[in-house]
Amino acid sequence: MRYAYPCDIVSYERQGHGFLVTFPDIPAAITGADTWDESLFLAEDALIAALGAYIHLKKDIPTPSSPRDGQPMIAVPPLQSAKLALYTEMRERGVSQSDLADALGVGESDIRDLLDLDWDSPMAQVADALEAVKSGERVPA
Repeated sequence: MRYAYPCDIVSYERQGHGFLVTFPDIPAAITGADTWDESLFLAEDALIAALGAYIHLKKDIPTPSSPRDGQPMIAVPPLQSAKLALYTEMRERGVSQSDLADALGVGESDIRDLLDLDWDSPMAQVADALEAVKSGERVPA
């Protein structure tokens, strides 16, 4: 699944002029800045922070909607997308962090790091964990 979400950028008055960015699919992702470009640049950080909160709160990751005319799309970077895919697959298959840690022969804190969108995990480790969950051969459900 590709994690790219449409956003709305609206002009608002804030000590003169500014722009507010919101995501219809991710209500907690809100940011803004003085310029359109800066607002768009900060949108990725706001989106990642809000998606990280979904993981922390053990909620499903919302499916991105199709953009309406004029809505910019903000893509989640590849590493964070892989982590979201891992988290989503674990939820769908009922695999706990403990189960995955046991299957991979690592500590549960290693799995927490693999699911932490702010942690710079090696992509290969995230991919291996995702493959283990998808295969179901090494991970109890």
